[in-house]
Amino acid sequence: MSEASTGGESLTPFTAVLGDQRHEIYATLAARGTVHPITLPAGAAGWLVTGYIETRALLSDPRLVKGGWRSGAFADKLPEDVARGTYMTMLHTDPPAHTRLRKLVTSAFTRRRVEKLAPRIQRMADDLLTEADDAGPVDLISVLAYPLPINVICELIGIPEEDRADFRAWTQPAASPGIYSLEEYQKAVTSLLEYGRGLIEKRRSEPQDDLLSDLIAARDDGDGLTEDELTSMIFVLLLAGHETTVNLIANGVRALLTHPDQLDLLRRRPELLEPAVEEILRHDGPVQNTLPYRTTEPVQVGGITLPEGATVLFALMAANRDDEHFSSSATLDIARGEQTHIAFGHGIHYCLGAPLARIEARIAFRTLLDRFPALRLAEPAHSLTRVPSMILNGLSELPVYLR
Repeated sequence: MSEASTGGESLTPFTAVLGDQRHEIYATLAARGTVHPITLPAGAAGWLVTGYIETRALLSDPRLVKGGWRSGAFADKLPEDVARGTYMTMLHTDPPAHTRLRKLVTSAFTRRRVEKLAPRIQRMADDLLTEADDAGPVDLISVLAYPLPINVICELIGIPEEDRADFRAWTQPAASPGIYSLEEYQKAVTSLLEYGRGLIEKRRSEPQDDLLSDLIAARDDGDGLTEDELTSMIFVLLLAGHETTVNLIANGVRALLTHPDQLDLLRRRPELLEPAVEEILRHDGPVQNTLPYRTTEPVQVGGITLPEGATVLFALMAANRDDEHFSSSATLDIARGEQTHIAFGHGIHYCLGAPLARIEARIAFRTLLDRFPALRLAEPAHSLTRVPSMILNGLSELPVYLR
């Protein structure tokens, strides 16, 4: 069982799934201090940092590192070729390797480049909602929040439409090691790895106008991408490129529908759409915690000394509701004006796909509200469940009436 222990009481945010239980647990932890001993889902001991100031400071502290591919979940239990082909990512590496890998894909995710995708994203959203339009309840995750970002990132990478059906079965276990068993996790990441290797082979013989073809060309032109780095890049772009946006869209719709005053304000003042997305990211973001970091020497935080070699997670959900930094932090206020949340992380591992997630969310929210003025939950908010996870914060489904 994954747990944080303080004062003899164990709290388990990773497996708290009903309603707002997860937020309540993080709030209880944060009220007790800024750092807590914790047992990770795979059984290892670690530390959980909940304070906003401490999180921002330590995410830029060179004494906390990732550690390379061997730091990936179950890396010591997976076959080495699977671990290397999965974890040679920006999320698991440190400079200079991290700098080189990030530089190769940064241009694909700049705000200017992403804004050019807006018309295509809008057409996708329109088509999905036209197909979903029904008088009865629909699961908004199945009809919009999942297919929109998975199709966007797959088009960007160059994954054919006919190959996308299997990804949901692979990406959920791949994003939640320890919540899923080693066997389930290994099956999922191996499937993704084998698919990535096959796709690379196809793109090498038949290049297309897509990101993967560009990355292959960079490798073959001597820019240093190895085969393991290519497959790892596909892995991280698929997971980080859609799972977080699924959660952002679904969590955002739930937040707006459970705060009718804020929904009404957004309908009356559509210019608040962009700050509304930022407030949703702060209020109920798509990510619970960062991937683990490791200390290279003893580090003082919150009156506690984390020893050298300690595993450290940063609770972004808790930091974004830190009352020391955000006034009325538990309140959704789309006109708040404070846009200093860290829902996308901080420091060199700040989410590369943040501009893409933001524009997908804005288009999804605007299209939903414009087309369906009677949009409402089909079940009480307190009965909705979240997916068990150490990293992600997403709903298992979001039943709504569109009309």
